[in-house]
Amino acid sequence: MAKKTKAEERRARAAALREEQRKKERRAKILKIAGISVASAAVLGLLGTAVFMEFRSRNIAGVQEYAVDEYNHVPDGQRVDYEQSPPVGGQHWNRWQNCGVYTEPLMPEFAVHSLEHGAVWITYEPDIAEEEIEALQGFYNPGDYLVISPYEGDMPAPIVASSWGRQITAESADDEDLARYVQFYERGQDVPEPGAACSGSISFTAAEIEAEIAEDGADAESLEGADSDESGSDAENEDTDSEGTDEPSEAPDEGGE
Repeated sequence: MAKKTKAEERRARAAALREEQRKKERRAKILKIAGISVASAAVLGLLGTAVFMEFRSRNIAGVQEYAVDEYNHVPDGQRVDYEQSPPVGGQHWNRWQNCGVYTEPLMPEFAVHSLEHGAVWITYEPDIAEEEIEALQGFYNPGDYLVISPYEGDMPAPIVASSWGRQITAESADDEDLARYVQFYERGQDVPEPGAACSGSISFTAAEIEAEIAEDGADAESLEGADSDESGSDAENEDTDSEGTDEPSEAPDEGGE
């Protein structure tokens, strides 16, 4: 009888050990499933956020879109009659406006060429408050594909940001849609020449260019020695850390860097 009791005890202990092992395995399985679920939820959450941000970026309030049918080069000095003011694309001169901050109006034919390369052109009425101008100039950091300047001409609002085929207006520099527009469309890829340079070419203002053209014609010295699409470009956009009123940077060797 005693032997039977010991055998029963051994069986009971073995059964208890097996049950404990099963419990451990169940706990491990539950924790694994929970971990996978949490990780999946995190991934889905990140994807959902990314999709939402993309959707929100592509649906910025107030963005106007325009078809740009022609965007070939015309001789430097030949003025272009643009449909929009400021323009969002179209025919333009062989050289582009270097990206940067300018305190005087620019030649639209140069600025449009910058839009073709993926730049955003922020224009403002010359008589807006100084703090507004300073805030707009603060959008620019060296190397950005941004051109910021006053604009002499009709504008639908005190501040207008233009990219290739698109435009948004703002009453103030702190407009959130303006900031989102600049962030989303700067270095735009849906342009005729994505990734082309926004430096190494023209840094003169409209008044300076017009004076040179009036004195020497379209082949004025100010239009020489600067890059055009035919003479290479600063593909890394390394010359955009200076004010727009500076002298134009020396053109790189033929074919760009």
